[in-house]
Amino acid sequence: MARQINVALIGNPNTGKTSVFNRLTGLNQQVGNYPGITVEKKQGVCKLDRGLKAHIIDLPGTYSLNASSLDENVVIELLLNKNDKDFPDVAVVVADVENLKRNLLLFTQIKDLGIPTILAINMADRMKRKAISLDVQALENSLETKIALLSSRKNQGFNELKELITNYNLLSNKPCVNASSIAPEYFDRLRKAFPNQDLYKLWLVITQDVNFGKLDRQELQGVGSFQTESKSTLKRLQQKETIARYQFINNILKKTLTIDSANAKDFQSRLDRILMHKIWGYVIFFGILLLIFQAIFDWSSYPMDFIDSTFASLSEWIKNIMPPGDFTNLIAEGIIPGLGGIVIFIPQIAFLFLFISILEESGYMSRVVFLMDRIMRRFGLSGKSVVPLVAGTACAIPAIMATRNIESWKERLITILVTPFTTCSARLPVYLIIISLVIPDRDVLGIFSLRGLTLMFMYLLGFGAAIISAYLLDKFMKIKSKTFFVVEMPHYKVPMLKNVGITVVEKTKSFVVGAGKIILAISIILWVLASYGPGNFNRAESIVTAENPTLSGEELETEIASYKLEHSYIGIIGHGIEPAVRPLGYDWKIGIAIVSSFAAREVFVGTLATIYSVGSEEEETIMNRMAAETNPVLGGPLFNFASGVSLLLFYAFAMQCMSTLAIVKKETNSWKWPMWQLTVMSAIAYVVALAAYQLLK
Repeated sequence: MARQINVALIGNPNTGKTSVFNRLTGLNQQVGNYPGITVEKKQGVCKLDRGLKAHIIDLPGTYSLNASSLDENVVIELLLNKNDKDFPDVAVVVADVENLKRNLLLFTQIKDLGIPTILAINMADRMKRKAISLDVQALENSLETKIALLSSRKNQGFNELKELITNYNLLSNKPCVNASSIAPEYFDRLRKAFPNQDLYKLWLVITQDVNFGKLDRQELQGVGSFQTESKSTLKRLQQKETIARYQFINNILKKTLTIDSANAKDFQSRLDRILMHKIWGYVIFFGILLLIFQAIFDWSSYPMDFIDSTFASLSEWIKNIMPPGDFTNLIAEGIIPGLGGIVIFIPQIAFLFLFISILEESGYMSRVVFLMDRIMRRFGLSGKSVVPLVAGTACAIPAIMATRNIESWKERLITILVTPFTTCSARLPVYLIIISLVIPDRDVLGIFSLRGLTLMFMYLLGFGAAIISAYLLDKFMKIKSKTFFVVEMPHYKVPMLKNVGITVVEKTKSFVVGAGKIILAISIILWVLASYGPGNFNRAESIVTAENPTLSGEELETEIASYKLEHSYIGIIGHGIEPAVRPLGYDWKIGIAIVSSFAAREVFVGTLATIYSVGSEEEETIMNRMAAETNPVLGGPLFNFASGVSLLLFYAFAMQCMSTLAIVKKETNSWKWPMWQLTVMSAIAYVVALAAYQLLK
């Protein structure tokens, strides 16, 4: 068996750490959460020489080991706990060649913990263009470590990095800075109280602020009873340590690093003046959004039609080759249409993540955050709140997790409460199919698609609802707070195809697998409820034949299937809730779809696909079945402009996501806020949908 070592990948934000991780692991990676907390855990496997495997943990970005957020605290917890199964045998600190001074602060702290540490200087391909020269050998000697010069874009230096990881046991463990020199008397007391412990590790345990979450900290025995200094004294000593480290770093870089700014070809500043302009910055941003939504509709229409017709054909094929019976009907009318209701949207979901990934990879997303800070301040939020709101376009769950880096509890709580208003990818299937049914397929001004404009409007509506809600909450919630907004502008770069590809594959797979499990389970339950029933359900054939003596053949079969559906268990439930949804322009089938979609919004389409498929003998696509539905009260198409707009608005404002409620409960540590959130959002959704239908019908 191959021997395995743990490798921690650590670095400041925007150093290209994710690119290094992707180069080392490729698609051989997993994404989950750290046990007990909502911080993403990325890990993968990299094969090394001599039958050695590296289990690589991509730790959250951090500027130092003086943690100020939960993400940073995860790094501290791992590096201080040797009993953790992921404790690293070797740490690889990823640094950006243009910000080496700042990046080396973290490097010196990790090396001083006694962990074998490699310095991986990324973006080395930019050195010539930025007129940077670096004496690698001299820097290695000064830091007493090994350095790998990397270019993730050109895939250079990774063989050397793997070789250094393989030979990690040859690295020096000598500390860079003697931390005890900042307060000799204090550290002398520490040494006497804990003679068998590492002093710098003790120092970090004592000085870390642990108010980031309920974490089971592996504290050193006796630290709690040690007579330590006041918080203000410890903060002052931390500052002295940071100054001492920067003095050490400055002395080294004076001899090893040269930057000839006069000969650098700086394109970034000129581009920032345009993209972050107080007027043109917003125009360009909304223009980019418009292009994205146009592309989602136009580019994905062909694969979407193919998938739709394929699943319809597959259901028909299953019915033809398998013997008649409940099991065949379950597969053909329950499982296949239910899965088809989610698989059909893979192209749109993939394109959405493709564009988001490109914006992040290029460095533009950070500019959007900075740009929007000017607006957010007026609504009681900061630019940091934009990150969760933008992330909410993918999924509200990781977006709510992302609020952990907001220091102000008031801002964080408001952001958590309003984030579900932003249009997530789970709403996208509902929007796409309803827009396709009720919005004409025509162009505006000869270049814009009316459907694309409608989709963009839905996204802007969600964002607007979040902003207005935040403004109202800021006025009504009497919580005093003061925060500062700091964001680092990464360098512009052409997105790497490999990084974009991995992001699209992983995010789409996560969406489809996560939604697919729910939809498969609900599809089976719905099929059972729609295929069986009490009383008249079992006598449907004789009742329908007696009531319609002139019907025969296919028409009679259709009537029997319709009668059975209405008198099945799901029909009874649907008719029970129909009075509540009829004023919104919906029938009992849509009512069932709305209730079932509380598990996950995207279940709406899968539910209708399953209901319409039960008892159907025809090879029809989901779109055709929905388009053919008639309004039982008013006649005409059920999915008309009025009911379509009503549905769009209902899903724009309704919570309709059990998982989001669960994560809000976990983040706020109370059921009060998620229940309040569910009640208010559902009420807004119902009232707005009701008003829209009554005005438009």
